Amino acid sequence: MARIVFYGGKVFDGTMAPIADADLVIEDGRIVEVGPSLDGDEGVDCTGATLLPGLFDCHTHVMFSTLDWVEELVRPFSFMFYDAERNLAKTLATGITTVRDASGADAGVRKAVDEGLIPGPRMQISVTMLSQTGGHADGLLRSGVNLEVGWPGMPSGIVDGPDAVRRKVREMIRAGADVIKVATSGGVLSPDDDPRHPHFRPDELEEMVAEAAAAGIWVMAHAQGAEGIKNAVRAGVRSIDHGIYLDDEGIELMLERGTWLVPTLVAPRGVLEAADAGVSIPASSVEKARGVIEAHRDAVRRAIEAGVRVAMGTDSPVAAHGANLRELAQMVECGMDLQASLVATTSSAAELLGLDDELGTLHPGTCADLVVLDGDALEVATLRERVRQVWKDGVLVAENGKVLR
Repeated sequence: MARIVFYGGKVFDGTMAPIADADLVIEDGRIVEVGPSLDGDEGVDCTGATLLPGLFDCHTHVMFSTLDWVEELVRPFSFMFYDAERNLAKTLATGITTVRDASGADAGVRKAVDEGLIPGPRMQISVTMLSQTGGHADGLLRSGVNLEVGWPGMPSGIVDGPDAVRRKVREMIRAGADVIKVATSGGVLSPDDDPRHPHFRPDELEEMVAEAAAAGIWVMAHAQGAEGIKNAVRAGVRSIDHGIYLDDEGIELMLERGTWLVPTLVAPRGVLEAADAGVSIPASSVEKARGVIEAHRDAVRRAIEAGVRVAMGTDSPVAAHGANLRELAQMVECGMDLQASLVATTSSAAELLGLDDELGTLHPGTCADLVVLDGDALEVATLRERVRQVWKDGVLVAENGKVLR
């Protein structure tokens, strides 16, 4: 294949190394050279632009687009798969070439992307979130309405007790899970539980982690309350997602165990923005979202200050698909260095997902996932508007906000 040289711009290599003038060459879907005055068979003029590694979102839900429960209840079942195609395209166009889907997408959606049937970022999937009865992902409401919809390849995540947990983890792995997702606390959008309350007992969580480890995969935890966070960390989960009421003891445990934090700072704000726009959201959920914002910011600020490892995630569509990069400015407002926020969505995110040998940096030998960004990469508040091109595996897949088929 042709050698393609990206010339005339700056390079952010995915680390804390200085952003510097350099050219970059790709061939056969790989980066082969980075340095000054390189040549190639074809050229991409990057004058006035910065090259970044393909970006990551470590917490998204590509099968869903709205928080409106009424709308979800009246949609035909199959609509969600076509909706996912649109959401994946929006995500790819924003420069995100890899996502970790935190429940909802099945192995067929991942396969459709892998085989090029639909454009989208490469995916790690959790299939569905494990929840105790009455927990954050239990769709059976007090009204008697059950919001949980299963289909072949999407087993129920409701489970109680260590023995049942062992089998349930195996069911998720059988369905194609790359990671196991568990709710170790209540949540904001589930109307009848409290985000501060811990869910699952330590023996259940330890069983999940052990069974996942036996299959060579990790566990990610929806964890908002302090006790649910600490139970998850002690059990050995890979990442704490949300971390709203993370306390100092939890921070020390995360530092001791090397646990990652995926803050999703845009999520509570997304709930309030949707409610203000007239979306039908239970009043209890709106009040919970309003009540957690400052605690969430304070927890993330203290975690960043202490040196907890952070990777970017958004909880889209709680904040809209395609607006994912708003999260970087939120992390900066919580005290993260500007360049560190870029690292959190490139090399750090790749490390969290176990993909750092292949993705997340612009070094010779890694996959040619690239973002051509107009202007200064450190102006993180306006990243989305300045994405000129997106390349995945050495192929131009999006340009000026539009996905190329």
